[in-house]
Amino acid sequence: MPQIQVGDTIASMKLMTATASGPQEISTDDLFKGKRVALFAVPGAFTPTCSAKHLPGFVQREAELRAKGIDTIVCMAVNDAFVMGAWAKDQGVDDKIVMLADGSGTFTRALGLELDLVGRGLGMRSQRFALIAEDGKVTHLMIEAPGGFDVSSAEAVLAAL
Repeated sequence: MPQIQVGDTIASMKLMTATASGPQEISTDDLFKGKRVALFAVPGAFTPTCSAKHLPGFVQREAELRAKGIDTIVCMAVNDAFVMGAWAKDQGVDDKIVMLADGSGTFTRALGLELDLVGRGLGMRSQRFALIAEDGKVTHLMIEAPGGFDVSSAEAVLAAL
């Protein structure tokens, strides 16, 4: 699959989200249509950079992102909804961020942003990235270099707005 680009439309598909009442199905149409969305993806829940910097930055900057016109903040990982729910609880996410579980990596592959970590025992994951979409169309795309954490932080997303 070719990598998604600025100007492309987010693929329509069903995924799972972690909620206070347990995993629930959600469509990308429901997430993106008619909204301005900041989505960031991490290689894995509970992993060092993801837990120490990436997710906490968006939790801490949630009000600033909303003040800049973001309707929905989405954190995505190639993990199941139960893991995403446990991670959200561990990180004090509450209802600030939609915790999107791409358990089979289907959405990640549709975006063309998969990361092969099989050699490290982690399987196929998502690259670390952030995007901003308006009404389902990508307006900004920030993809990290392997092992990096420079362009997809909450601060970088705020700067892009």
